[in-house]
Amino acid sequence: MTAPIAETTGTAKSISIRNFNKYYGGFHALKDLSIEVKAGEFLVLLGPSGCGKSTALRMIAGLESISSGALLIGDRDVTEVLPKYRDIAMVFQSYALYPHKTVAENIGFPLKVAKTPAAEMEAAVRAAADQVELGEHLDRFPGQLSGGQRQRVALARAIIRRPSVFLMDEPLSNLDAKLRGNMRAELKHMQGELGITTIYVTHDQIEAMTLAHRVAIMKDGVLQQLGTPKEVYSDPANLFVAGFMGSPPMNFVTGALANEVFTSGSIQFPLLSTPNTASATLGFRPEDCQITAPGTGFLDADVFTVEMTGDQVLVTLRMDGTPLVVKMPKEFEIEAGAKAGITLDPKHLYVFDTDTGARVRRG
Repeated sequence: MTAPIAETTGTAKSISIRNFNKYYGGFHALKDLSIEVKAGEFLVLLGPSGCGKSTALRMIAGLESISSGALLIGDRDVTEVLPKYRDIAMVFQSYALYPHKTVAENIGFPLKVAKTPAAEMEAAVRAAADQVELGEHLDRFPGQLSGGQRQRVALARAIIRRPSVFLMDEPLSNLDAKLRGNMRAELKHMQGELGITTIYVTHDQIEAMTLAHRVAIMKDGVLQQLGTPKEVYSDPANLFVAGFMGSPPMNFVTGALANEVFTSGSIQFPLLSTPNTASATLGFRPEDCQITAPGTGFLDADVFTVEMTGDQVLVTLRMDGTPLVVKMPKEFEIEAGAKAGITLDPKHLYVFDTDTGARVRRG
């Protein structure tokens, strides 16, 4: 369930991204991107490397020019406004800390530039450091900190300005898996408490699902779908979104659909109220299917690997070279090389046009 957008601090503002285009010479990197972000919302830009998400973030920050389109923060058009006048704080993947400055000096640097009085700056640094649980490390240097602590310094430096907007470019990608999980929880809690509008870039769909109020999924510079994590997972708009969201990803079987029957090789499966599709892809998620005895399910396949993950067993099967993954209870046992069936619930099936990638809606 997606958390509601928190009450804002009063400084948080909406962001209106209107028909963003970005050209690098003849290369069209970002194509008519339009998104309305509510004040206090946590929006995640998600997609594979090269999809345009970081380019869009840098255009919002003013670090990249906007080839065409407009950007509004609140009611103010900032399309041509210099970065330092946009009231934005940005957190980078690389932390971007000054190695020769202490934690306190790094956190307080934006206030020093703004010539904030010393007593006021010291109190603000202490408050920001406490917010990210670094109050005991103010005299240390970045080289004396762990990766997670350095990222917290970068967050505190962003927090201290109380900007209208936070921009975060894959800030957790340099951390190990356990620390990433901890930092995700801290980030979500902090953003909820501060209520500052946040746009966060990642290629990690787990980060997107756990952090976002809404997710904008991108591919090749084009927005594919915008919705809550539940919406984009449960109701994908196309084949790309269906395959990108979920870990393990959705299973796909290609074939054809005619007269409400899906056919793929020896497979014939009824799909009532589904339009004819000459080149169809049937999709189903690993948690929406079950291992069954051969000859009793939707299809038969050979067990390729069996992985015990602790709370579940992931069974990967191969059918004519196509990998299919099934999530089973942790007590389940089967040997690699065995023949098995997969049974499906028709209510949890997705149909796509293989050629266009478009979702084929069932009546």
